Amino acid sequence: MIKILDYLTLFSAASFFFFGCACFLAPQMLLEFKRYGLAKYRKLVGILQLLGSIGLCLGLLYEPKLQLSAAIGLTVLMLLGFLVRLKIKDSVIQSAPSLIYAVLNATIVYLMLFS
Repeated sequence: MIKILDYLTLFSAASFFFFGCACFLAPQMLLEFKRYGLAKYRKLVGILQLLGSIGLCLGLLYEPKLQLSAAIGLTVLMLLGFLVRLKIKDSVIQSAPSLIYAVLNATIVYLMLFS
């Protein structure tokens, strides 16, 4: 039986696979990272998102410690993204996705540790 933790993990993994690929393939992502003042970190962020996605999937299938580590890493990455959005004075709507994904991955961490 699939648990809520599995659904959250799969949703996060799919999202970050998409986001990670977009960092390399979507021209608008280059513009966004320039707007953030972080253009030189775009590829690193994409790699971290792809690694987080892979870590969530492999962890779900084989090694829970890997799933936990990936969820922690993605939580931190998204909290940093949220702080960047606040620093550049983005609107609540523009800032919300990074915070929502930070909470989503923090929820995965919580469920893994306390369920």
